[in-house]
This record gives sequence, structure tokens and C-alpha cells, in this order.
Amino acid sequence: MAHIIVVGNEKGGSGKSTTAMHVATALVRMGHSVGCLDLDLRQQSLGRYIENRAAWCAAEGRRLAIPEFRQLPDEVPGATGNPADARLHAAVEDLASRHDFVLIDCPGSHTRLAQVAHTLADTLVTPLNDSFVDFDLLGRIDAATGRILGPSVYSEMVWQARQWRAHGGLQPIDWIVTRNRLGQTQMVNKRKVGDALTRLSKRIGFRIATGFSERVIFRELFPRGLTLLDLRDVGEARLSLSGVAARQELRDLMGALDLPGVKVAF
Repeated sequence: MAHIIVVGNEKGGSGKSTTAMHVATALVRMGHSVGCLDLDLRQQSLGRYIENRAAWCAAEGRRLAIPEFRQLPDEVPGATGNPADARLHAAVEDLASRHDFVLIDCPGSHTRLAQVAHTLADTLVTPLNDSFVDFDLLGRIDAATGRILGPSVYSEMVWQARQWRAHGGLQPIDWIVTRNRLGQTQMVNKRKVGDALTRLSKRIGFRIATGFSERVIFRELFPRGLTLLDLRDVGEARLSLSGVAARQELRDLMGALDLPGVKVAF
């Protein structure tokens, strides 16, 4: 069966879909087959990203690595229990039977589908803007002393998913929190967030990786469905220093995920 990667965070604007698209296409470029689901049934950012990619390739007559994207089925004949759960399980089972990896992009809010998806995760990637506003979803902190008071709502949901997997005899979730939008300034705040994440990671069990910095290039890639790794293929070989740095960030991220059978080479 496929290795399931879930990209989740209950706060919008953290870079989940950008992260999901870059991880999925990087895996396909490295020779792995990938199936994708987008559980934000209204916005469908990852789904739109993949659709944009297919449309651009068709219009330009180019061939680029494209992961398979599918919608949840409208219904599952003969299913019992929660209909939404049945739709998600049916889609995951279908993709897992045909691919090396299944990547699930969750919405920036707490939903039943996202909760169930977390219980399916072999690898959980949580992009986090580098601020205490986003940190608050993971842990509560004493503003005066910086002491960690305890896990917050999202961490508690992940803990519940871990408990469910343990009861089912499944492998533990490998949870990676990626620090996105790391600024070049505000070094004091950056250090404080980093220190708090390190303390919290030891307490509730996640790994920390560097994600993507804030870059205009990501907003320019989405309409064409392109990723950082495509620019040379489409004739935009002269990457700016920012683009070169962004490619290195993706390379570092893929290495940090340490996915089974994946040797990072791009």
C-alpha cells in the first residue's frame, strides 16, 4: 500500500497547498507515482493548482510531471457509518492501490474529513508561519516567561489521531512542522519562536524543518501550475538568487521528510 502524506494545519494562509504541490511534483519528477486529494471542498487550492498545470501543459504542448488528482466520490454504494468517512476512505484506497504515495491536502479549519485524514497519515507535514499567532494552534505559552503551558487545539487533534493509530496497531505518525515565511529581519522574534518550537517538539513529539521563505515567485507560479523545479524545463533557466535559494529550500525539505524509498535528486 502507498505511503500516505497529510499536509495539515487548522490555520489558513500557512502555505499548505504550495507545500503539497511542491512535494507531490518533486516525488513524481524523481520517479514515484503520486495520487492527490484536496479536502478543502470549497476552495480546492491544490486541485486548482494541478488543473492549472494540466491546462498549461496542454496549451503549450509540453510534458511535465503531474500527480494524479481526484475528487471524493459523490457516494459509496453499500457503505455504512458516516457517509463523509466512507467517501474519503474509498478515494484513499483507490489511489493507494495504484500509487507509491497518496498526498492529502487538508483545509485551514477543523473539519470531520481533516480529522479522519490525520488518522490515515504515515507522514504529517504541518506548515507554520513563523509567528506566535500560528504557534498558538500548536501550544499555549506564557507571554511573560516564555514557558510552554501545554498543547493547543491542533496538537490535541494530532494526539487523538496518534491514539487511534496506536489502538489499530498502525505505525506512529511521523510529524514534521515546517517553519514557513522565515523573515530576514525581526531576528529576536524569530529566535523566540524557534526556541518555543524546540521546547514544544520535545514535549509533544514532532520534528522541525525549514519550509519556504516569503517569495513573490510562488504567487507567479500558481496560475500556470508550475513549481520551482519546472523553470529550467520551460525555458526560464536564469533563476534569480531568490529562485536558487527557493530550490535549495525545497531540496532541504524533501530531505527532512525522509520518505521511504526516496533519494532526493534534483
